[in-house]
Amino acid sequence: MLKKITVEQIKPGMYVHDLICDWMSHPFVRNQFPLKTEAEIQKIRDAGIHELYIDTDKGLDVSDAPTMEEVNAQLQAEMLEAAQEPVPVIQVSVAAEMERAKKIRHQATRIVRSVMQDVRLGKAINMENVEPLVEDITSSLMRNGGALTSLLRLKTKDDYTFLHSVSVCTLMVTFCKAVGIDTETTRQAGIGGLLHDTGKMKVPDEVLNKPGRLTDEEFEIIKRHPSDGHAILLETQGVGDIPLDITLHHHERMDGSGYPDKLPGDQIHTLAQMAAIVDVYDAITADRCYHKGIPPAEALKKMWEWSKFHFNPKLMQAFMRTIGIYPVGTLVRLESGRVGVVTELHESNMLAPRVKVFFSIKSNTFIPVQEIDLSKPMGKGGADRILSHEDPAKWKIDPMRYLQ
Repeated sequence: MLKKITVEQIKPGMYVHDLICDWMSHPFVRNQFPLKTEAEIQKIRDAGIHELYIDTDKGLDVSDAPTMEEVNAQLQAEMLEAAQEPVPVIQVSVAAEMERAKKIRHQATRIVRSVMQDVRLGKAINMENVEPLVEDITSSLMRNGGALTSLLRLKTKDDYTFLHSVSVCTLMVTFCKAVGIDTETTRQAGIGGLLHDTGKMKVPDEVLNKPGRLTDEEFEIIKRHPSDGHAILLETQGVGDIPLDITLHHHERMDGSGYPDKLPGDQIHTLAQMAAIVDVYDAITADRCYHKGIPPAEALKKMWEWSKFHFNPKLMQAFMRTIGIYPVGTLVRLESGRVGVVTELHESNMLAPRVKVFFSIKSNTFIPVQEIDLSKPMGKGGADRILSHEDPAKWKIDPMRYLQ
């Protein structure tokens, strides 16, 4: 049985099933392992981990600790309550924006790749290309935020570093717009998102692209990238205070366990707090050479759990409202036994997006494509509803083909 305990409850003889933090925040080679020594327990505490899941079938138990099922039910209820506010109004459909979004994705990858290569060669960053790109991204998001954000979830190990920067820019602009931040500040936040990982170009390739967990020494090298990026941007003409702060502090955490400055939450600028959320969300939903990305809905649940210590819960709540519990492009199973892809969010109900259905589980066959609005009744039996998100790989389905 899997149970959730606090760090104060751990002892040798327990079996760790999951350290409740993002994958870049703990120094262990594996996520699951037996706890054998007090030194290992101290290492967990030193990593800023406050809670974890243990497997009581493989190690010691804590009798009154809640089970993972009980925790998940509570998290789901909290998320649904937190998300009950309107989301941004969409101007055009996903399909109408998709071709423009594809061109922007291609252009953005080329520009960010060029910027990163210039940094690696010791050349100055050319902001004349960066600023118009942020404007193009913003314009696409204003027409339909789902098109570009769903496209940017598709990354390969070869283009991850570049597309991650474009994704963080895109999500930062979306986030800022949703919470009512003014246009110029939003533009600066977008630039910060695009350039936030510039310092990674100072990290050796064999560390940056290592197909496995990092050693303690390698982790320390990676942890230098915010400071390295900040130093690079300080030498770049035309970079403002907001991109500088986002670059330096996007790995800080609310409990002071982050890096490089271990700032407590009240000393982390709001935009850097937002960037921390966006950065982790995009990282854990992407396939990497050393781990498979998790579905957006699952990522949001994990991050909501982590927000108790690592993120600003109010901002995490706003982020969930912004992208939806089932973001555009999510494969979902409906109560009716159909499978479909989320195409648009409902402006006030996170559980009732528009879904394009195309497969019947009952008959195990593809069906004529139909777009349905889950906020409206479906015949005499009442409205259909989402039961769960699904793994596209399991179904051998590319959700993107149904968004065009």
